[in-house]
Amino acid sequence: MKKFKYAGAITNVIIIVMLFTLTLVSFSGQYSSFVFTQSDDRPYYKGNTTRGEVALMINVYWGTEYLDDMLKVIKNHDAKVTFFVGGSWAAKNKEYLDKMIADGHEIGNHGYFHKDHAKLSAEQNKAEITANNAIVKSMTGIDMTLFAPPSGSYSDTTLKVAHSIGMSVIMWSRDTIDWRDKDSSLVYGRATNKIGAGDMILMHPTAHTLAALGDILTYYENNHLTPVTVSQIISQEII
Repeated sequence: MKKFKYAGAITNVIIIVMLFTLTLVSFSGQYSSFVFTQSDDRPYYKGNTTRGEVALMINVYWGTEYLDDMLKVIKNHDAKVTFFVGGSWAAKNKEYLDKMIADGHEIGNHGYFHKDHAKLSAEQNKAEITANNAIVKSMTGIDMTLFAPPSGSYSDTTLKVAHSIGMSVIMWSRDTIDWRDKDSSLVYGRATNKIGAGDMILMHPTAHTLAALGDILTYYENNHLTPVTVSQIISQEII
C-alpha cells in the first residue's frame, strides 16, 4: 500500500511540473510576441532602430506659405518625409499635395477638422478619419494608411476605429514644439540632440522650422542617418 501511495505522489509531482512548464512556455511565447512585434492597434512612437533611419513628420493644417521652400530644402538633401495633412486644408490645396507626391513624399491622415479624438465617439472618430481619406483619394488617387491624431490626442476607441479601417496610428519620439516656440535654434536642438535611428520627429511648416531645416538635414547626413517616410521606418519594427 505504501508503494502505491509513493508512486501516486511521484506521478502528481510529475504532472504539476509538466503543467508548470507548459504554462511557462506559453507565457514566454506571448511575451516574446509582445516584445518583438507591433500589435495591430497599438500606436507607433518609434520606428526600426536597426537601419540608420529617421523620419520627419510634418503636420499641415496651416503654414502653406512655407511649403514651397521646405520642399526645395528637402529635395536638395535628397530626403523623404511624411506630410500628415488635415482634410480641410487638403481640400483647398491640391497643388501642394501634387508637389509632395511628385517629390516622392508620403501623405498621411491628420483628421479632417483637427478635433480632439480622445473626446470623440467611435462614429465621430471614423467620420473624421474617413472624410480625410476620401478627399485625398479623390484628389490624388492615394489610399492613406497612416493616421496621426491632432495634438497627439487619442483614446482606445480611436485606436480600435483606426485599426478597423486599416489605418496605423502614428505618434512621435521627438517633438520640435515649433508651433509654440518660435526659435529656430530650439527647433534644431530638439530635432538633433541625442537623435538616433528609429526616431520620428514632429514638426510643422513655420518660418523658424524652415530656417532650421537645412541644418537639421545636414546634421543627419553627417551622422549617417537617412530621412525616410514613416511607412518605411516602421516596417519590421523591433521594440
